[in-house]
Amino acid sequence: MQEQHPEVQYGKTGVLLISLGTPDAPTYGAVRKYLAEFLSDPRVIETPKLIWLPILYGPILTFRPMRSAKAYAKIWNKERDESPLRTFSRAQAEKLQATFGEDVEVAWAFRYGQPSTHDGLHELREKGCDHIILFALYPHYSATSMGTAYDKAFDVLKTMRWQPAIRTVPPYYKTDIFITALATSVTSSLSTINWEPDTILASYHSIPQSYFDAGDPYPCQCRTTSRLLCEKLMLTEEKLQTSFQSRVGPTKWVGPYTDKKVEELAKSGVKKLAVLAPAFSSDCLETLEEINMELRETFLEAGGTHFHYIPCLNDGPDGMAVLETVVRQELSGWIK
Repeated sequence: MQEQHPEVQYGKTGVLLISLGTPDAPTYGAVRKYLAEFLSDPRVIETPKLIWLPILYGPILTFRPMRSAKAYAKIWNKERDESPLRTFSRAQAEKLQATFGEDVEVAWAFRYGQPSTHDGLHELREKGCDHIILFALYPHYSATSMGTAYDKAFDVLKTMRWQPAIRTVPPYYKTDIFITALATSVTSSLSTINWEPDTILASYHSIPQSYFDAGDPYPCQCRTTSRLLCEKLMLTEEKLQTSFQSRVGPTKWVGPYTDKKVEELAKSGVKKLAVLAPAFSSDCLETLEEINMELRETFLEAGGTHFHYIPCLNDGPDGMAVLETVVRQELSGWIK
C-alpha cells in the first residue's frame, strides 16, 4: 500500500510582482542595510569583489547612507510610514488580485529588502501555486534590473523541494498597451497645467557604458520606447527628447545625462519643460526626489521658468491595464 503523502496544497496559479526595493525607514541604518544588499549584487556592480567590496564597505557605506536617508525623508509616505514605492507596489498587487479573483493568486516582493523574493515565492507556494509567473516590473530589459530580479528568484527555487513551473515576463517596452498608456499619461498630466512645454524629456535610468558595450540591450529599448511615444503623440524628436539619469561615480555611463541635458535645454532657450520617466513602473526616489525636486531646481537655476513632472503609471487605471494585459498574455494555457 502506498504511504500517505504529507498534505500539500497544489493546483493553483500565481503571479509574483517584483520591484527593485526600498529601505524600511529613512534612516542611516536602514538605508545602509538596503544599499549594502543592492550594491553588493554582481549584476549591478560588475567590478571584481576583491576590488569593489573594500570600497563599498569603506567610503560608500560610510557616507552615502546619510545623503540617501535625507533624500528618502523628503518623499516618505508619512501616513503609512513607508516609501512611495512600497505603497504603490502593494496597491498594484492588491488591484491585480481583485481583477483576477480566485483564478490567480497575486503576491508582491522586492529584489532588495522586505518583503523578499524568497517570502513572495514561498507565500504563493504555500497557497498551492504550482504554476507561477515571475513579473519583474520593468518595461525594459537590463541585467541590472530584470536580469537580477529573475536571478534571485531562481536562487530561491533551487532550495524548494517541490518546484513550481515558472514563466518569466519578458520586456514590454514596445507593446501598444504600454505606449498608449504612456501617451495617455502625458496628455492627461499636461492637461492639469495652464502652459504648454517647449520640450518634453523622457528620462530613463542609465547603466554604465561598459554594460551596454558588452551587450545589454537596455538603452536601445529605451530609445525605441521614446520613438514609439513620439509617433503616438505625433511629436517631433525635437519636441520629445531622451536622456539618462542616476549615474554614479567617475566612469562613463550611457548618455546624454539628464542633469546636463536640462541645463543645455535651458541655456538654449527652452523655458518650459515637462519630464516623464518611462522606465519606472512606479514613482520612487529616482522620480520623486531626483527628477521632481533636484532636476526641477537644476532647470530653474539654469534659466528655465516652468517645470512639470509627469507621474509614472503607478496603480492608476492605465498602469493597471498594462499589468493585467501582460499577465493575461503570460497566463495563456495555464488558466481559461
